[in-house]
Amino acid sequence: MDLTRRSLLASAIAVAPAARALATPLSAGFDPAQLARDEAHWAKVAALYDSPPPNVIQLESGHFGAMPRSVRTAYEARIDRVNRETTLYTRGAFEADAVAVRARAAALLGVDPDEIAFTRGGSESMATLIGGYNRLKPGDAVLYADLDYDAMQTGMASLARLRGVRVVKIDLPEPATRQNVIDAYERAIAADPAIRLMLLTQLSHRTGLVPPVKEIAALARARSVDVLLDVGHALGQLDFSLRDLGIHFAGLNLHKWIAAPLGVGLIYVAKDRIPDIDPYILEGPSDRIDARIHTGTVNFAALLSVPDAIDVHQAIGLPAKARRLRYLRDRWAEVLRDDARFDILTPADPALSAGITSFRIRGRTSPADNVAICKALFDRHRIFTIERTGVAKGACVRVAPSFVNDAGQLDALVVALKDIAGSFAPART
Repeated sequence: MDLTRRSLLASAIAVAPAARALATPLSAGFDPAQLARDEAHWAKVAALYDSPPPNVIQLESGHFGAMPRSVRTAYEARIDRVNRETTLYTRGAFEADAVAVRARAAALLGVDPDEIAFTRGGSESMATLIGGYNRLKPGDAVLYADLDYDAMQTGMASLARLRGVRVVKIDLPEPATRQNVIDAYERAIAADPAIRLMLLTQLSHRTGLVPPVKEIAALARARSVDVLLDVGHALGQLDFSLRDLGIHFAGLNLHKWIAAPLGVGLIYVAKDRIPDIDPYILEGPSDRIDARIHTGTVNFAALLSVPDAIDVHQAIGLPAKARRLRYLRDRWAEVLRDDARFDILTPADPALSAGITSFRIRGRTSPADNVAICKALFDRHRIFTIERTGVAKGACVRVAPSFVNDAGQLDALVVALKDIAGSFAPART
């Protein structure tokens, strides 16, 4: 194959972003609140994606997001290019292409390109922040909560061994309100002046709770406590600015609600705080954020396809996506809130929720109970959900629709839950 400069240029043109046809926002000129209820509109959005199996209602979109077909096509084309040109590309034109991808991701977040670096996902991002944070000394304390992600809790607990600190865990209130969540963090910090670092999750993978991050971060700063923000589920569901939230350290995921190919995440560190995260063990001394993460040979094609995913995300429109997700959530959660057989774990307050919400059948708090509830939903009604453990008051079932689910599927969930509730009702005494 003649890989001349001209042929390399032609190859680059051939894999130009496939989502550019969506440059005009699909929600342009529409009120997001009205659009959230427009099933015809969301059917058009759903047509951008491959359909799940026709006999299943997929309500577990929290693990990762399916790529739109245009993103998958671009990704496959880039796999082909990388596989064909190998190091002629990866040791050549890739560097400039990666700079452009990074600039696009930074623009999405409203931060500077030299404040972010790519990782393989949100967990690696948070591990980098937790393990690399270097301002702790023996005798200090760190704080996390029951609704934080399992691996992040483990990472914070490991700081006792790695940094000689004490570990403080709190249980967030249930039912939650804006004020009682703020109060829970404020009490914990005030009660233990040794706390210097805390983990905060912007949208809980367990229950869907969205805590008042800006207020909590402010009270932490007032007591010289740094916040590591886990943004894993929030990016693509919530409209926010890291700078406006007062956050200096964050781990993010691009293959969940932005729907980039699997294996792409981001770490964010405010420019003046980069020295507070140690360079990775495989890197030498450096003030650059890139030295904080070292993943070896990356999935070049996945990274290069990030702008295509951002194209589709922005074409659909974040305000429209956010309102749609809340509408689908309310379609089932608020219908069942007054049913005495169920506990809805995320508040009705739209400031404290997004698309994800968990429930319990009242009295059924064991992991085994909630595995069984998920099984009954699937076996009897072909509705796919997932159980979540680790919540202080007991295990639960998570419902995580995508914005491409239709309202009728959430209505079907209500019918299904009322049908199976009797099978799991607490025994009468």
